[in-house]
Amino acid sequence: MDLKDLRYFLHLSNSLHFARSSRELHISPSGLTRSIQRLEQELDVAVFERDNRTVALTHAGLLLRDYALHTLDEYSRLKTSIQEQSQDLRGKLSLFCSVTASYSFLHDLLDRFRINHPNIELQLHTGDSAEALQRVSDETDDVVIAALPPKLSDKLEFLPLAQSSLVCIGPVSISPVQSMIKNVIVEEDIDWRTLPFIMPESGLTRARVDEWFSNKQIRPLIYAQVSGHEAMVSMASLGCGIAVVPEVVLDNSPMRDKVRILPVMSELKPFVIGLCVMRRKLSNPLIAAFWSVAEYGGCVNKQADCKDVGSRV
Repeated sequence: MDLKDLRYFLHLSNSLHFARSSRELHISPSGLTRSIQRLEQELDVAVFERDNRTVALTHAGLLLRDYALHTLDEYSRLKTSIQEQSQDLRGKLSLFCSVTASYSFLHDLLDRFRINHPNIELQLHTGDSAEALQRVSDETDDVVIAALPPKLSDKLEFLPLAQSSLVCIGPVSISPVQSMIKNVIVEEDIDWRTLPFIMPESGLTRARVDEWFSNKQIRPLIYAQVSGHEAMVSMASLGCGIAVVPEVVLDNSPMRDKVRILPVMSELKPFVIGLCVMRRKLSNPLIAAFWSVAEYGGCVNKQADCKDVGSRV
């Protein structure tokens, strides 16, 4: 079996979505379909049940997924084992994080890693941090920077790097929203029914904000649901509404002087931010090398409080 076909199959077996897999694998939908058909022809059995709306693994597909995981892991170990004989790690490592994390956490980490392993090619993808855990679970990326969820899958390993508080922000420039918050001292000063609120589409921030409103029995006036904390800071600075974002995002935003932190929603729990990988992939020498550099370096964000965070969660 072709290893590339197995990689394509493995991604699709996790996403169960042809369009999404073809987009993230940078292959046309027809090309992905042909790849799956080659596997099915070789096995003489269907590995997916599919129609115009749904995709599901067959029993044969479940067996093939286990085989693909084992085969690709063994190939990766073989390749790196051969390279280790020359004491020179080579290969590709795929990383995913938000734009903020790329310069808040990755800069020093990558600097140390490149010194120790100059021949490992790093492929960095950026996007909404809410997608990070899904991308590492789908094996779209090898390593991600993510916020630690309340319950982490047993299949994942997490290495804390820093903590970041969640803060509520609003505009400082003159606008209807600014006039509604200029005299706010406590939460009771806000009329949540009329004050526009910018909500994240998904992720841990969304979950914690939803929980806060539910506990307070408040139904906020949602102005927009936005993908990415960086965009939320921009919208708040423009006077579109108020928003809750991690403080590390605000500290690194070019719009930080155009918003102010409001003295509300202080009960929101801070984020624990760190590296996350599939646990079984820590046997991969490339990933293990990256993990070791991060673990040895400790808390890469000197301004964050990491003292209450263990090295492994």
